[in-house]
Amino acid sequence: MDSSLVEGGLNVTLTIRLLMHGKEVGSIIGKKGESVKKMREESGARINISEGNCPERIITLAGPTTSIFKAFSMIIEKLEEDISTSMTNSTATSKPPVTMRLVVPASQCGSLIGKGGCKIKEIRESAGAQVQVAGDMLPNSTERAITVAGTPQSIIECVKQICVVMLESPPKGVTIPYRPKPSGSPVIFAGGQAYAVQGQHAIPQPDLTKLHQLAMQQSPFPIAHSNQGFQGRWAVEKRKCDCSRFAIIHSFIHSFIQHSHGILCHSTAGMDASAQTGSHELTIPNDLIGCIIGRQGAKINEIRQMSGAQIKIANPVEGSTDRQVTITGSHASISLAEYLINAR
Repeated sequence: MDSSLVEGGLNVTLTIRLLMHGKEVGSIIGKKGESVKKMREESGARINISEGNCPERIITLAGPTTSIFKAFSMIIEKLEEDISTSMTNSTATSKPPVTMRLVVPASQCGSLIGKGGCKIKEIRESAGAQVQVAGDMLPNSTERAITVAGTPQSIIECVKQICVVMLESPPKGVTIPYRPKPSGSPVIFAGGQAYAVQGQHAIPQPDLTKLHQLAMQQSPFPIAHSNQGFQGRWAVEKRKCDCSRFAIIHSFIHSFIQHSHGILCHSTAGMDASAQTGSHELTIPNDLIGCIIGRQGAKINEIRQMSGAQIKIANPVEGSTDRQVTITGSHASISLAEYLINAR
């Protein structure tokens, strides 16, 4: 974003990302795309909508300030129109406010909240809108959602003030954007195998099967019992370690099912997903790399062993505050390795 400001308001090129439910997006697109086409033509803003088949979608508005807020106003008006229409046959006595969710880099949220919450309080009071900054980052990203609710005019004023703060405090480090995942099918485990239920068919899921088998290998039961000296103490410590690994991998499987259905549900019967290798890169701050490597490389070697992925940490670059980490292996191995690294 261009950070220049002029008297009377913003005079910049902006990019605003909105997070919306599929039904809301459908209304904005309109029949045969007529509504969104009209918004583009009348506002002059670039309006991009992320791919469908997701419970949530991202709408990106880009362009000069006047164009952005013209498009933004048209979107809000459409949402308010939908609320009014839904109230026609409703028994509710009060009309709910229009609600918008912005997606912003987490590194900018501190400036937006301000010391002791003073900035966010100032924005609420001056704009007359409700503003809530999410405490957690959106899945698989370094972004957070900001929920703004109120009248159309109060929301527009609120978002303008949010944009001013973001322009004055640019994001720090690399931003990993939030990408909503496609909705998926239920997953079941039977006979040691994972299957995605699609209609009346159960489609084998090699990636999840591999993770399930890995979790069973790390299961803390059974463990040989011993009550004597060092061997007994070692068995207790080993049990703690195995329980921890078991919990971590099962937690990952839950997360993997939640956020990766779009990938998993495209698998076909007989496909050996473990044979399909790829690579993924992460950027880790220098002051955190030691936690991942561990003493004499113990932690990183454990992650390699548990995930089955190859992990290479690049040498430090003079003047850089980050290190590049390259993970190579199957989709399941890469995902588990990344999960274990983030869990450190």
